[in-house]
Amino acid sequence: MVITRRIMWQLAIFITVSIVGGSVMALRYMGLPDLLFGIGHYKVTVQLPVAAGLYKSGNVTYRGTEVGRVEDIHLTAAGVDAVLSLKSGIHIPRDLDAQVHSETAIGEQFVELLPRNDTSPPLKDGDVIPVSRTTVPPNINELLDAANRGLQAIPRDNLRTAVDEAFTAVGGLGPDLARLVKGSTNLAIDARANLDALTTLIDKSKPLLDTQTDTSSSIQTWASHLASITTQLQTQDTNLAGVLRNGPADADQVRQLFDRVQPTLPIVLANLVTAGGVAVTYQPNLEQLLVLLPPLVEILQASASVANRDTKQAYRGAYLSFNLNINLPPPCLTGFLPAQQARDATLTDYPERPAGQIYCRIPQDAEFNVRGARNLPCETRPGKRAPTVAMCESNENYVPLNNGFAWKGDPNATYTGQSIPQPPPGSPGSTAPPAPPPIAAAQYDPRTGTYIGPDGQMYRQSDLARNTDKERTWQSMMMPPKN
Repeated sequence: MVITRRIMWQLAIFITVSIVGGSVMALRYMGLPDLLFGIGHYKVTVQLPVAAGLYKSGNVTYRGTEVGRVEDIHLTAAGVDAVLSLKSGIHIPRDLDAQVHSETAIGEQFVELLPRNDTSPPLKDGDVIPVSRTTVPPNINELLDAANRGLQAIPRDNLRTAVDEAFTAVGGLGPDLARLVKGSTNLAIDARANLDALTTLIDKSKPLLDTQTDTSSSIQTWASHLASITTQLQTQDTNLAGVLRNGPADADQVRQLFDRVQPTLPIVLANLVTAGGVAVTYQPNLEQLLVLLPPLVEILQASASVANRDTKQAYRGAYLSFNLNINLPPPCLTGFLPAQQARDATLTDYPERPAGQIYCRIPQDAEFNVRGARNLPCETRPGKRAPTVAMCESNENYVPLNNGFAWKGDPNATYTGQSIPQPPPGSPGSTAPPAPPPIAAAQYDPRTGTYIGPDGQMYRQSDLARNTDKERTWQSMMMPPKN
């Protein structure tokens, strides 16, 4: 056989291609340097309680990517050690968990590395992952055996009945169940979108639930009362049915009544709003009145009906003692109109009320007229007493006119215009004392007893005339004239 130059070139090219292909297969696909010499890899030991079906050359993954293989598995005194051969070019944190999983239901276990954080230093050759950081899947044989025993424990007849009843219950409800599943999915999606708000709601619900626990006795009492009400409703079912039957007609009558009183009812309700506001302000006083009303009724019964019980007379009257202490204490004159402007008690006309605040202007701790306007309690300022609401609401305090029993002020004027007395000169907050009021004097005609009053009108007092029959004394001259 003659080997020509052409054949020699073909053999050379074939040998070169074979050498290159074999090198690529050995180095790239078979990984002979790694298998034979461990080049480009480092070893890490994983301590496992059991092998759990893990075998040599099993895959090792990190975040779903293959990063090495199981090089060896050998027994130890505490369990099993699996030696992992990991690629050097991949950064794997040292703080991690190693879990053994199955690719399929029939096996093909692999090791999955799950990092706990990305800040820990990387794994290096010779590191050991302790058993506390590893987990293995349950034994599939034990799981299948437990499932088989559970199925055998279920009675077949009852199971068949349950399946038949389930078919009867949900048979033909496919569209409804689909809508239910779709609605549940939408609800879950919305819950996921509002996860922060739901988490806050759950966290904030604890104080509300604590209040329910703290008021459990009150809730039980409320439930007991509600049970009593429902029992009464059940007992009075006939009457309640009559109310429901006759209620529309009665409501129509009430509506017609409101229609008839429509012009005046809004005004009455508006006035009641004002009265309600006053009642709210004077609520403590009203409560005190309601507290004192029963004892007052008891006193009246004791003085009248109880005292006359078992007596021969039909009614003997109230057992009361009237001690007429005339002019004790004397009437208060300070702050009222002077005697010249006082009206006679026999007059029946009703002129306009004089302007200004007219009330007893003596000290608040005086021994008479203790229930006067000066001692009215201020509702919004506890502890303060004042004659007017304006003085109650302000920082002004009540100041009396004098400490005596006589009227003080201009005899020709009412209380209007009288200034509150100032502190003594030289004291804090004092001002110059006001000028004394002028003394009013009027000349009269001795022949007829007529005189001109401060208002410019003519008055007549017959007892000042010369031909009067009455005795003229200085006391009678100080009395006001009678019209």
